[in-house]
Amino acid sequence: MAQRFGRKYSNHDTNGSTPPPQGTRAKRIEVDPASGRAKILFIPAIPLVFMSLNDGAQGLALGLLAAATLTGAAWMLREGLKAEAAYTARKVAERPALPRKIIASLLTGAGVALAAYKNDPGLAAPMLYALAAMGLHVSAFGIDPLTSKGMEGVDSFQKDRVARVVDEAEKHLAAMNTATARAGDRKARDRLAQFQDTARTLIRTVQDDPRDLTGARKYLSVYLLGARDATIKFADIYASTGDAQARADYLALLDDLDKNFAARTQKSLLEDKTDLNIEIDVLRERLSREGVRLD
Repeated sequence: MAQRFGRKYSNHDTNGSTPPPQGTRAKRIEVDPASGRAKILFIPAIPLVFMSLNDGAQGLALGLLAAATLTGAAWMLREGLKAEAAYTARKVAERPALPRKIIASLLTGAGVALAAYKNDPGLAAPMLYALAAMGLHVSAFGIDPLTSKGMEGVDSFQKDRVARVVDEAEKHLAAMNTATARAGDRKARDRLAQFQDTARTLIRTVQDDPRDLTGARKYLSVYLLGARDATIKFADIYASTGDAQARADYLALLDDLDKNFAARTQKSLLEDKTDLNIEIDVLRERLSREGVRLD
């Protein structure tokens, strides 16, 4: 990593330690939307396969097909819950393009119908079981969001801009998580989580007022891209060498980014663009000193 930026822009003390930034919020606890009940639905396919082994060729084929259908339903439900969680977390969001939870309900009904038909050939019983399974599935997990939200009074061009900026920012944040996990340093991972909370606060601010994204795009695209590249660079160095200086420089970079993102959030996105350009120049210089080029 490059030399640490001047102390004017870093809150490191003389011992090189990194105190928590002022006004640090408590770390937000995130719950995996695909945990618990959704993962349990992968289990029924397993006993169904074993119970079909002694049912002859036709029974085995139906059992395997039913198990595969139920597994596909569980996987589709898990992805649908993730998409719904992302939709819920955003104030401005397009509805999911693929109704995964509805498809999961239909697949669950089909899988149960096939399993019932294996033991009770006919139409009435399998259809009743299928309808019951689909009804219980919808009752337990609901259906996908069917409308976009937070976009009243915003034209389609602005909606597309908001969606692209948010999606791009979330991809950069996810890539940073992956990189710090590879580095294996808990302090860096925790400090990154704090910065990500600050970045997501700015994202929500942008979503609340999508009329002018010019300034926000530079933060959520250019700077998060630079932060992602710096994180990957740190992870590569630290994972192979355990370089303490590289770790200190990376923590200092996160401190600087956190303070600037937090300061930007406090200002109106439609005003004070001169100050915004000054802040952008400072952050660009800070990232360039870490060896990250912003084209």
